[in-house]
Amino acid sequence: MKIQLPETFTASMKDLLGDEYQAYLDSFEEPRIYGLRVNTLKWTPEQCRQVYGDFQQVPWIANGLLYPEERRMAKDPYYYAGLYYLQEPSAMTPASVLPVEPGDRVLDLCPGGKSTELGAKLMGKGVLIANDISNSRAKALLKNLELFGISNICVTSETPEKIASVYPEYFDKILVDAPCSGEGMFRKDADMVKDWLEHGPAYYAPIQKEILHQAVAMLKPGGMMVYSTCTFDKREDEEQILDRLKTYPEMEVVPLPRFAGACDSFGFSGAIRLFPHKIKGEGHFVVLLRKNADGQEAKQGKAGKQTKAGKQTKIPAVLEKEPELKAFLEKCGIFEDPSRFMVREDSIYYLPENFEPAKGIRYLRTGLLVGTLKKGRFEPSQALAMALSPDTFEDCISFNRGDDRVIRYLKGETISLNEGEKPRKGWVLVCVDGFALGFAKGNGMNLKNKYYPGWRWM
Repeated sequence: MKIQLPETFTASMKDLLGDEYQAYLDSFEEPRIYGLRVNTLKWTPEQCRQVYGDFQQVPWIANGLLYPEERRMAKDPYYYAGLYYLQEPSAMTPASVLPVEPGDRVLDLCPGGKSTELGAKLMGKGVLIANDISNSRAKALLKNLELFGISNICVTSETPEKIASVYPEYFDKILVDAPCSGEGMFRKDADMVKDWLEHGPAYYAPIQKEILHQAVAMLKPGGMMVYSTCTFDKREDEEQILDRLKTYPEMEVVPLPRFAGACDSFGFSGAIRLFPHKIKGEGHFVVLLRKNADGQEAKQGKAGKQTKAGKQTKIPAVLEKEPELKAFLEKCGIFEDPSRFMVREDSIYYLPENFEPAKGIRYLRTGLLVGTLKKGRFEPSQALAMALSPDTFEDCISFNRGDDRVIRYLKGETISLNEGEKPRKGWVLVCVDGFALGFAKGNGMNLKNKYYPGWRWM
C-alpha cells in the first residue's frame, strides 16, 4: 500500500468493517476510477456512448458513465460545450437520490459539482440557489452552472445562518453535502490524509451539526433533504442524523433503495454507505430525510413572495429604449416573460420564475446574465450563449468536432469562413455539432471571437 494511513483511522476502520477491513485495504492497490455525469439538459448517456464507444454505465447512476484514464475528457470540445461533468461515481449519488422536480425551489447549501445535476433536473423551471461561504469556490461553482447552460440559478456567498434568516421554510428540496474529514477520498487523494491529521472528525462534527440545524429551518413542511459526506466516521454520519431526528421529531428518514455494493447504515436503517472495496468508486454516506407537514402550510420566506396572478412587473425601460438590445433579444427564443428582466447598473439579468432577490444577501449571480449595455452597445454574455441552441437563436454556425476551427475558436482566435459558407453579420452563436460554445461577431467571411477569456482552451 503506497499511502500511510493514520493509526487512529485504521483502528476505527477495523472496528467499523470487521472481517472486511483487509478487503478495504486491498482496494488501495486498485486503479483510480474515472467517471463523468452527462448533462441531461443537452445530451443523453446513449448519445455519449455513441460518440466515445467504450464507456461503461455506472450501475446506480442513470446518467453516469465510467471512462478510461487515458481519455482526456477535460480536453474535448464537448466538455467546453457543457455536455458532461467530470465526477467520480460515488460523488454522483447524493444529487441523484434527491427527488428534484421541475418547478421546485432547491438549495445546495454546501455546493460543488453536484449543483449542476440539481440544476439539470429542474429543466429550467423553479429556482436553484447554490451557496458557498467561500467567494472563490462560489465563482468556480458559477462557471460550472453556466457551462451547463442552467439559467434559473442564484449563486450566493453567505453563511448558512444568513441564508436561513432570509429563507425560512422556503425550499422544496435541499442538498447538504457537508464539509467533512474526507476519509472516503484517501484512496483517490493522498493529500486528504494530511488534512485529516490537521482537522479530523472531531473538528467537523460540530460544523455539520450547525449546518443541518440551519438546513432544517429552511426546508418546507413536506420538503425533502439529502445529507451526505465523503467520510466513514459515525460521528459525521449516523450520529449527525440520529441527533437531528431527536431534536426535530418532524424529520424522518426516507429509506433509499439499495443497489449492488451499497451497504445499510449503522444504528438505523435506510441510509446508504459506499465503500471502495464494494463498488467502482470511493467512500460516501448518503441519507434522505423528509420534513413532515402535519397539515401545515409552508411558510413563505422573504425572498419567496409569489407574483400575484395577473400582476406584471414593469418591463425595464432600457429594454425598449435601446434598439440594438431589443433587436438582439428578438432573436432569442428563451425569454418567455419580459417581466422577469432585471437591470442593475450596466448588466441585464433574466430572473428565475416567481423569484425576487432578497436584500442583504451577497449574490454572485441572480438568474441568467443576459449581457451588458454600455453607451447603447449591447454585448451578450458567455452564460447566455451556453443557455442557447440552434433552436433558440436565429443566427448560428456549427462546426463539426473534428474541424480545427473549433479549437481555434476556444483559444480565442478569429475564425475565417470557408468558400461556400454563408457570410455572417452581427452576433453569431458558434456551435460544435449543434451544441453552443459562445458568441462571435460576424463581419462577412470573418468571425471576431467573443469567447470568454477566462474559459479559453489552454
